[in-house]
Parts: sequence; C-alpha cells; structure tokens
Amino acid sequence: MNLVLLHDSDFIAPDVARLTGRRYEHITRVHRVAAGDTLVVGVENGRVGDGTIVRIDANAIEMRVVLDRDPPHALPLTLIVALPRPKVLNRVIASATSMGVKHIHLINAWRVEKSYWSSPRLAPENMREQAIAGLEQARDTMMPVIETHRFFRRFVEELTHDDTLRLVAHPHAQDACPRDLHAPVTLAIGPEGGFIAEEIASFERAGFRAVTIGARILRVETAVAALIARLF
Repeated sequence: MNLVLLHDSDFIAPDVARLTGRRYEHITRVHRVAAGDTLVVGVENGRVGDGTIVRIDANAIEMRVVLDRDPPHALPLTLIVALPRPKVLNRVIASATSMGVKHIHLINAWRVEKSYWSSPRLAPENMREQAIAGLEQARDTMMPVIETHRFFRRFVEELTHDDTLRLVAHPHAQDACPRDLHAPVTLAIGPEGGFIAEEIASFERAGFRAVTIGARILRVETAVAALIARLF
C-alpha cells in the first residue's frame, strides 16, 4: 500500500480521519507506524497529501490529513477487454487501474466461457476492491468507471463515434501496434487466442484498426500491460 485511500466517511473532523479494518491492519502490521509517523494519503476522487498519525488504539488509527497535491494524470485511454477467467479478472482491473486507466469495458466474445458471467468476482463490490488496490499501488485517487456488456454485437454497434484512435489487438494482424502516442486511444483486447475473425470484422466496421505486438500469444493480464506500455 503506497497510498492510504481515504473516503469521506473516514473523517471525524475536517482534517482528521479515523481508519479501521483492512487499512488499520495493513498500517499497523506492514508499516508498523507509531504516533508522529507520516504516510502518503489521498481522498477518493480527490487530492493527495500526507497523513500524520496522532493516535493508535486497539482497533483504529487517527491521522491528521493535509491534502496539498493532485493525483497522477489519467491515461487518455478507454480499455475494452473480453471478460477473462475470474481469477484473472482481479489482476486485470488492479493492473489497468494502477497504470492510469479510468474507463474499462468488460465485454463478451466467442471465446469467453458463459460461466465467467456468473462469477462473484463480477460483483461491483469486488471490482471496486480491485480498483482500490490499483489506486493504492500507484498513489492515485481517481476511481475508474467499469462497465460490463453481455452482448458483443450490441456493444460494438452502439459504440459512440469520437475522435479517438481505435485499435483492436489481434495476433494475426498485419500492422504493428503504434508507440508513444500523445492522443486519446480506445483499445480492445480479446481473450487468450484473440477475437475470432467475425469479431475483428465487427470492430473494423466500427472504425477500429487491427494491430499486433508480435506472434506470441500472451496472457490477458500480460497483454494489457504490454500494450498500454507500448502505446504510452
């Protein structure tokens, strides 16, 4: 935890926050703080600053908070990901959030198992928890918007046309993925093995260009990180 993410409900005074539960356990057991120590803190969807420990008791910590700087800039990226295996989903959300992605669409595809859609890891509470883990890792505070879409064709057909560069990752594409962009991008990443040909065609009709980063078939969480790093 490189940043302690605070919520409005934590504040017992305008500049004093009281923490219990998971954050209390982590701060006391991992950071091993004492009164007077300072940690990096941030308010959800707000500013970043320092929290100085003023009190520690058996199940809570109180800290005096000074918020004096902005969180890192968000990436100009909308990420579309074919719903991965449930155990991978958490890593994808946390990783993408830590890299600055603020809008994630989880979509269906031919190679997505139907059972994935009934996983408890798709619960809003779990996805929020994974996003928080990504924010804490990256010292960020701005929560991403995560949307789910069960119907592939409807999602692609209803995509709003905008000025972003639209790319769909495909291991058999002819064009290499561009590098070091300084403009908004919408990026679609399929399941392991990629989207099928009909899905690629649907994306292309919606203004996407199929691109590749090589012949290797990567795990979804690896592909997400590799593509984002290459693009930005």
